[in-house]
Amino acid sequence: MHIGYNLSIVSGIYMIKTWHHKGLKKFYETGSKAGIQPKHADILGLLLFQLATSIKPEDMNTPGNNFHHLHGNLEGFFSVKVSGNWRLIFQFEETDAILVDYIDYH
Repeated sequence: MHIGYNLSIVSGIYMIKTWHHKGLKKFYETGSKAGIQPKHADILGLLLFQLATSIKPEDMNTPGNNFHHLHGNLEGFFSVKVSGNWRLIFQFEETDAILVDYIDYH
């Protein structure tokens, strides 16, 4: 389900500043599911909207998101659950999300 509006319009106020996953960026900007798991489109749309309007990582710590800090090679990143092993990971630079990625976590 495409949410019916361009998610990137919120970037005028808050921002996802940089992306690691090109398919996720394209989905955010256009609604194209070509670079993501199509079955994840609904939840990714909601999570990206929430991320774009967040001003600190902890704003993503809402029920069901399974928000947590990552360690090891991903030290400095935060994670929220998309589905199964799939995660949306990101860092923050001041009030902007950066290095946003969509990964099969385990």
